[in-house]
Amino acid sequence: MPDDQRRRATRTVRIGEVTVGGDAPVRVQSMTNTDTADALRTAIQCAELARAGSEMVRITVNTPEAAAAVPAIADQLRRMDVTVPLIGDFHYNGHRLLGDFPDCAGVLAKYRINPGNVGHGKKRDEQFAQMIEIACRYGKPVRIGVNWGSLDQDLLARIMDENARRPEPWDAVRVMREAMVTSAIESAIRAEEIGLPGDRIVLSCKVSGVQDLIAIYRDLSRRCDYPLHLGLTEAGMGTKGIVASTAAMAVLLQEGIGDTIRVSLTPEPDGPRTQEVIVAQQMLQTMGLRAFMPMVIACPGCGRTTSTFFQELAQTIETHVRERMPIWRDEFDGVENLTLAVMGCVVNGPGESKHANIGISLPGTGEAPAAPVFVDGAKTVTLRGDHIAEDFTAIVDAYVARTYTRKCAAQ
Repeated sequence: MPDDQRRRATRTVRIGEVTVGGDAPVRVQSMTNTDTADALRTAIQCAELARAGSEMVRITVNTPEAAAAVPAIADQLRRMDVTVPLIGDFHYNGHRLLGDFPDCAGVLAKYRINPGNVGHGKKRDEQFAQMIEIACRYGKPVRIGVNWGSLDQDLLARIMDENARRPEPWDAVRVMREAMVTSAIESAIRAEEIGLPGDRIVLSCKVSGVQDLIAIYRDLSRRCDYPLHLGLTEAGMGTKGIVASTAAMAVLLQEGIGDTIRVSLTPEPDGPRTQEVIVAQQMLQTMGLRAFMPMVIACPGCGRTTSTFFQELAQTIETHVRERMPIWRDEFDGVENLTLAVMGCVVNGPGESKHANIGISLPGTGEAPAAPVFVDGAKTVTLRGDHIAEDFTAIVDAYVARTYTRKCAAQ
């Protein structure tokens, strides 16, 4: 990494009880897709996202009905014992909604403002200032979130005019990238001039192209020290969205760029919104940046593993860990660092199992019907018969109980 490339923002921003930037871990956030005016349904989805691991949840505030529902959403979350910070996402009419609904302005932990959608010309400056002044009044941080789908056209025209006067004009892609970075930084400077402290500002520049995102954030991180929110906007569905988001953000995170992330997946019809949270966590955990839950290493299978049993066992262990983790998280310190291995044959099975905290090497095609289990590198037992899955999960549960410190005992 170049010497002049910074590693994370040194500034920190407090969002509710969550710290972003500085030495804080890279934070995971998400966004609801419910009608915010439906307070109960929105609160339920906020709770689902928070319990899945989202450390901040953004909600759309686009109508008077939505703004009026925000305090009720916060109340319902308190009754559900969920304390996740709520972020209000404002476009076009945010200045009016924040001004007309002071309870909404007071309840939200942060405002997201898109400088391309706050008006044009003189109205843009006035309406942006109104939102910043309200943030100052209530002591709220603001994410200034630029999006290439709604880029400030006046600013883009100015950048294009400046480019036309260059001895060697940039191509259109570079002009667009420069316009996005300039929009974010100039908006942040203007917010500080209005009175918003620099330690209440987060920036983002969302695009849907992997190489564009990498280039823009590298430039943005060199030119400012505000915490940065990463995300590939409109990433898409399924594997495409997961791969694209990971390809873009992993490069930046490896370079130390990014303080919060969101994986903007299009869910399957009626699919769980929580998938984007799980993908974000897995991205950070597989990169070694954070640990959220035990990792299950599993054999991909080959001609030596014609049985599907190792696949079924890996799925059983994954499900067991995910179901147990809410309880383990409350009872034990450090259990998220546990590693498990489910291997399909003798080739790499014993060796890979020894590298994990707990590993099992299942018999491949033609091998003896026995499954040795390794705990912290040592073989402890060989499982046989029809109850290998139940026996192995029992070994995992017993290991957690005796290895990790109980939180009540530590207090």
